[in-house]
Formats: sequence, C-alpha cells, structure tokens
Amino acid sequence: MSQKVELPSLTGHRTKTRKRDEKKVYDPTGFRDSIIEGLDGAGSTEAGTDLEAVSKFLDAAGNKLDYRRYGEALLEILLAGGLLAPGGSIQQDGEKMVQTTSCVFLDATNMDRIRAWDQVFIKLMRRYKYLEKMLTEEMKKILVYLRGFTEESRMRLAYITGLWVANGLILPNTLPVIINEHQVKDGVAVDFMLEIFCIVKAEKGSTGVINLVKKSGLESQMDQLFPTNKRTEENIKNSFISRDLNEIVAYRATQVNAGARKDVQRSIREAIENERPIKEIISDLKEASQKNGLQEQELVVMIWSSVMSSMEWNKKEDLVQEQAMKHLKIYIPLFSSFTSSTKSEMVLLNKVQEYCYDNQNFLKNFNKIVLLFYKTEVLSEEVILKWNKDSHSQKGWSVFMEQMKKFIEWLEQAESESEEDSEDED
Repeated sequence: MSQKVELPSLTGHRTKTRKRDEKKVYDPTGFRDSIIEGLDGAGSTEAGTDLEAVSKFLDAAGNKLDYRRYGEALLEILLAGGLLAPGGSIQQDGEKMVQTTSCVFLDATNMDRIRAWDQVFIKLMRRYKYLEKMLTEEMKKILVYLRGFTEESRMRLAYITGLWVANGLILPNTLPVIINEHQVKDGVAVDFMLEIFCIVKAEKGSTGVINLVKKSGLESQMDQLFPTNKRTEENIKNSFISRDLNEIVAYRATQVNAGARKDVQRSIREAIENERPIKEIISDLKEASQKNGLQEQELVVMIWSSVMSSMEWNKKEDLVQEQAMKHLKIYIPLFSSFTSSTKSEMVLLNKVQEYCYDNQNFLKNFNKIVLLFYKTEVLSEEVILKWNKDSHSQKGWSVFMEQMKKFIEWLEQAESESEEDSEDED
C-alpha cells in the first residue's frame, strides 16, 4: 500500500506578504495630528478661520488620509476641535490638550457662522458619501456628552444639530439619546432640545417641528426630558410657550384628547357588552365628557359605533332589518341624551348613512333606521330635511336619496301644512 510522500520543506524560507494584505496600525492620534496641522495651516488667518480654505484642505486630504477608517475621529475634530475622551473632555497628550480652534465649538460664534460650518460638512459629505452614516453614529456618542461641554459649546452644537435634523443630514431618531439621568437632572437635556426645536421651526416652520416630534419618537418621551421635580403638565406647557413653541403644546393636547377618546370609546363598548343599565352609561358619559372636554357630536359617534359593533349581524338583508330595529330601540334613550343640538343630530344621521353604505347588508335599511330615530325624536324633521337638501354625505347618496324620497315628500308636505295652519291662525 503506497503512502503519501511528504514534500520537502525549506528551512529559513520567508513568505513574502502582499502589500494589500499588510494591516496598518490603527493610529487615531496620528490621524488627529495630521488633520489639526492641516486645519491650522489652511484655516487660521488674522480674521479668523477661512472656511473656504478648510473645505479645500478636507477635500484634498481625503486622498491621503483614511477617512473610511478615521471618519468618526474627523467629525469629532471638526465639531469639538480634538478627539473626545469619555465624558466629553478633549483628549490630552500628557499635560497638553491637543485642540484646533478651527471647529464648531470654538469658531461658530453666531448663526451665520453656524450656517457656514454647516456648508463645510455638506461639501465634505458630498465628496465622501460614507461620512453621512458616520455622522449619525458619531452624534449618538456626542449627544451623551453634553454635560462635559461648556454651555457655549452646547448651544453651538444644538444649533448645528437643528440644521442637520431639519435638512435630513442626521436621522431624527438619533435625538432621544440625550435622555439620560445625568443630563436630565440638571436641565441640560431639555434646554438642548428646546434650542433644536427653535432652529427647526425657523428652518421648516410649525409643520417641521411636529414632524420632528413624531419622527424622533419624542412624542411619547417628552416629559422625560424634564427633571423629575419639573414634570408637571403645567411646567412642560409653559416651557414650550416661553420659547414660542405653541404648536408642540397644541399637538400634545391633541394627543391627550385622542387618548381620552380611546378610553371613553372602550368604556362605552364594555358597558354595552356587559349590558349595564342605560341610565348608568349616560351618567358616566356625561362625567367623562366634562372631564375630558369632549363634544356631544364626538360622543354620539362613539355611541353609534359601540352599539353597532356589539352585535353579530345577520348576513341576510331580509333578516337584519328586524334584528337592527330591535337592537337600536334598546339604546334610544342613550342616543337621545347626546343629540340635544342640531349639529349632533346631523353628525349621527351622516354616520348612519356611511355605516349603511359601508355594510352592504344594511343598504336597504337606511330609511327604516332614520324613521325609527324620527319617531323616537332622536332626529328632528328640520335636520332630516336639511340633510336631504345640502348636508348629506356623498357615500351611496343616489341610493339613499331614492329610499328617502317618499318620506322627504311627506315631511315637506307636513311642513307646508303646518305653515298654512300657522298663517290661518294669524
């Protein structure tokens, strides 16, 4: 049986490594020194930093320095002037702080200068697209160091962050990282975020502010920006008003109202499913209405929706009519209690119309439901006639107009006779 013969090996043989396979030593401080030297050489003038020269240097340096590897370090230097140590201080070489004045923290002294620095970043990222993703990642780190920066540096960071969020350079969902205990307790987080909201409002208006609230995820965390002892609704509201951010106050009120409506809707549905006495349901609803500032027309829509969803309806048109009349009669007192105005009546009538159109097994029963509500004085003659004339929904209108034709004619005739009788009496 043959055996494999081992190939002879040469002792002392050196394997040549290809240049592209050689691993370069990771040297962020060396990169920092090269960038700072270039920034100081290109940007420093007697009149201050020449940002045009800075942009030209950064554009050319990318061909020699490894931006892909040191991109986040580059962004730190352009923002803070040097590499950041944990906590936000500038890294030192022994006793010496290595920092350039050609950076946002030290050079962006006003809003015009902030915008000029913004253009430096935009030009850089147009040239090196991969830096955009790095910026979002870098901001997640920098935004937890706010307490480590001077108040002046924080405000300048807030201004440029506001521009970046407004113009899509960083993702809005980056911002909630500022919510951590050490930044919240001293009011640093909320002050920083208020500045960002103001910048976004100046750039994109009220719509931009509300979009930021939604897309950032802060709508459900807004109170957590405030120190624990200042999380009252009154204080939160006043903080936004003091910065002319009334749109956030209005939006939050709408959200609270929407939550209240959901709670009320759920309570009505549960009460009907549990067959609670109608008087108790009416009492609870009036209390909820007063507490949450709900309008009568909102409540009557909730009642209709809850009453109709509490039944499993027969799919046969000829059988569903009897079932519907029997079911609705039970809740006539409930409908009557929340249709005290013509506006509420009209809202209910249109809701009935839309329901009958959307649920085809009810299509032929619309006039029967309206007649029931008319006879039980839930809907008035005046509202039905106005609905027919110019206040109806367009859903299935041609079908329902035909259904209601004889009833409308009867109402109009009765109204005409009533007017004639009134004239005779006069």
